[in-house]
Amino acid sequence: MKKKRAGFAALLCTLLIVLDQITKALTVSVLKVHDIVVIPGVLTLTYVENRGAAFGIFQNKKIFFFLITVVMIAVFAYCYVRLLNQKSYRILRMLCVTYTAGALGNLIDRIFRGYVVDMIYFVPINFPVFNVADCYITVSTVILLIALFFCYQDDDFSFLKPSGKAGKKHE
Repeated sequence: MKKKRAGFAALLCTLLIVLDQITKALTVSVLKVHDIVVIPGVLTLTYVENRGAAFGIFQNKKIFFFLITVVMIAVFAYCYVRLLNQKSYRILRMLCVTYTAGALGNLIDRIFRGYVVDMIYFVPINFPVFNVADCYITVSTVILLIALFFCYQDDDFSFLKPSGKAGKKHE
């Protein structure tokens, strides 16, 4: 069962990364020439080269982003493997997959382009331009917060602790 679950997770993660990379390739080929106004005054697709993180912080810190991404993916993988095969943890396993897809989607850009391609711009709130991988991460964070506040208690995660006793308690 674990192999089947891991295979599905890997496939889903790959598909999400492919979707992200396709949108970025289309952005480079189409939007580099001109913006596309999807909803006037609301949503514009535009081409932005982001060499930093959210809101443009940490500009040109490629090594920093690489290390942080590797650490975060390791954390997601650890949590995914340790999460119990119970229905109540299914959403958390899926969040590990979407977080990983978002992190890898942007890491691929940093490695092969030297920057992350962003393209989605909400005009009314003048929000920073973002991409599909950023959506995976942001939506996952919102869902995680809702789940943590309303669906789980502190002791529901004792099995994630590295000590042998806590992990064996639920297995």
